[in-house]
Amino acid sequence: MNIIILVACFVVAIILFRGLWNMLQNGPGNTSQRLMRMRVIAQGVTILIIVIVVYLSR
Repeated sequence: MNIIILVACFVVAIILFRGLWNMLQNGPGNTSQRLMRMRVIAQGVTILIIVIVVYLSR
């Protein structure tokens, strides 16, 4: 289960860095907004996975 958590965190990090890269390159604002929404959703899923893993490990 730890691998699933690491993959989810890695996905969040990739989305975050893509958003930062887009911002540094003065990319389109729509892309930044879309990436921010994707990051928030990915963080929510990651937290949900962590809670489920902790609950099941008890």
